[in-house]
Amino acid sequence: MERLRIDKWLWSARFYKTRTLAAEEIGKGRVEINGQEAKAAREVKVGDTVSVRRESVTRTVVVKGLSNLRGPAPVAQQLYEETPESLKAREEAAQQRRFAREPALSIEHGRPTKRGRRELDEAQKGWGDRWSASIDDDG
Repeated sequence: MERLRIDKWLWSARFYKTRTLAAEEIGKGRVEINGQEAKAAREVKVGDTVSVRRESVTRTVVVKGLSNLRGPAPVAQQLYEETPESLKAREEAAQQRRFAREPALSIEHGRPTKRGRRELDEAQKGWGDRWSASIDDDG
């Protein structure tokens, strides 16, 4: 085998879980072959440089082998070799994420669970007909 469709290669090299996902990402312009935007039917050969953009990080790999079967991860990793620049960029991005946490992750309490809703409802039962939580002065 000398050539293989890029969507099939990305699937067999375990960049994407399904060929459909690979084709969708290619259609969105997130995959390049040798610096040119790829289409799903474009063929890749050994020695080509493939750039895959995922989660704001671009992985650049050199194709070392072709396979139309999706095998175990250690076998899939032998189909490509990541460039040193790409490894360095991924490492820097991981470090950046470590230092600048996602703001949404700091929220400790989200929606109440079913148990939490029941506890809230139970606590509100004692309020009676009062329109506020303040104590009314009978004077």
